[in-house]
Amino acid sequence: AGLLMTRVAKPLKLPSVTAYLVAGVLIGPYCLGLLGIEGLGFPTQEAVDGLSLISEVALGFIAFSIGNEFRMSSLKHTGKQAAVIGVLQALTATLLVDIALIAIATLSDALSVAQAITLGAIATATAPAATLMVVRQYKAKGPLVDLLLPIVALDDAVGLIVFAVSFGVAKAINYGNYDMTSILVEPLLEIVLSILMGFVMGSIFSAAEKYFKSNSKRLSLSITFVILTVALSMIEFEVGGVKIGFSSLLVCMMLGTVFCNVCDFSAEIMEKTDRWTAPLYILFFVLSGAELELNVFSSMSVVIIGAAYILARAFGKWLGASISSKCMKCSPSVQKWLGITLLPQAGVALGMSVTVAQTLGADGVMVRNIVLFGVLIYELVGPALTRIA
Repeated sequence: AGLLMTRVAKPLKLPSVTAYLVAGVLIGPYCLGLLGIEGLGFPTQEAVDGLSLISEVALGFIAFSIGNEFRMSSLKHTGKQAAVIGVLQALTATLLVDIALIAIATLSDALSVAQAITLGAIATATAPAATLMVVRQYKAKGPLVDLLLPIVALDDAVGLIVFAVSFGVAKAINYGNYDMTSILVEPLLEIVLSILMGFVMGSIFSAAEKYFKSNSKRLSLSITFVILTVALSMIEFEVGGVKIGFSSLLVCMMLGTVFCNVCDFSAEIMEKTDRWTAPLYILFFVLSGAELELNVFSSMSVVIIGAAYILARAFGKWLGASISSKCMKCSPSVQKWLGITLLPQAGVALGMSVTVAQTLGADGVMVRNIVLFGVLIYELVGPALTRIA
């Protein structure tokens, strides 16, 4: 389905990512699945969720590839710029979404201040998968791409901290009590432990690669280590009332970062791994399209608030990237185009929205639906805008 849809998208000059997502929507529970014909499309959301292992592994490989952008040789030139722009554009998006949605909350009963603050935090997250795939498809190179991939990678860490603090405040507004453990300790622990796990796995991986000389065995070992790292990063446990968890994106990113900086033949292995993952990425985006819940359009309040969220976040990302890239004296083309490449939103944002839905009950479900609406629009429009940039 994904491959056939690219033949339709090509004359329209749409990126392959958009074609895969549309294919997923068409074979998903809201289109072909409605026919209820066994073996034709996904009849239920559970059928899509049953293949979540593919999505987890694909995200691991995407993060591993992005780790390759953190080579010390290239970071000497772009590291400071990427760090400053990465933080400022994320915080600007949060601020503008907060302002827009708190204004709606004061004028209408459809949204509460707690929900507005939570949505502002979720606005930080950018989907690295769509961006990476567009860059790959068009073999894009230059100062914009050099900055873009590290910034998208940093978004995950910034998003986790902003979300944890904002969601802690939202829970305090709703329930009247502050819990500093969940607001600050747990997200910081998640980031530090994820980086630590990625560093350990990357060091073992780099040492193990040297025992194999043939490219096929080195490739096999690379695939094994990425999948093993994804599996380990899904472990969760509790110590003295503090929840310990890992971000698979950060862990696999660190795995790739350590490997590309320590192993002298990493570039060759990375290139071979990228070729192996092509069909896996297609499956990932088709499944992502099938996961998009079209029933969010049935609620007018979700559509109106969702539209405000989408516009405020898009303007925030563009404004934050534009101002911060000017401050960092980036080239005029980067200042002009960087902002619109940061719009795609998916996995991390959806993960945050699930946490909110589980914690805040009916209020959380509303937040999740707005995020689902945003993801639906951003994932279909974002890759095309990234292609233009």
